[in-house]
Amino acid sequence: MKINETQRIGAMNPYQKQNEQRTENAGRKRQIDEVQISAEAQEMLSYSRTSKADQSKRIDELKQSVSTGSYHVDAGKIAEKLLPYLTDKKKDN
Repeated sequence: MKINETQRIGAMNPYQKQNEQRTENAGRKRQIDEVQISAEAQEMLSYSRTSKADQSKRIDELKQSVSTGSYHVDAGKIAEKLLPYLTDKKKDN
């Protein structure tokens, strides 16, 4: 009965190699990830934060006007917005 193959007698365990690499790398200083946000992006973030209050106020006003029945929809504006969509669909057919 053959217990050990002759090629593997001196072979090193792959897990032992990984462990040795980890201990070698542990002595090195770890790199830290950094994120830099451009000035334009910071401006956009500040704008979106301030406008959220205005948006929520406008939404509350719209909800109130819809619930009281005083909200009026301008059919002409809706038609203007739908027209380009509908004409593009006709060209596709």
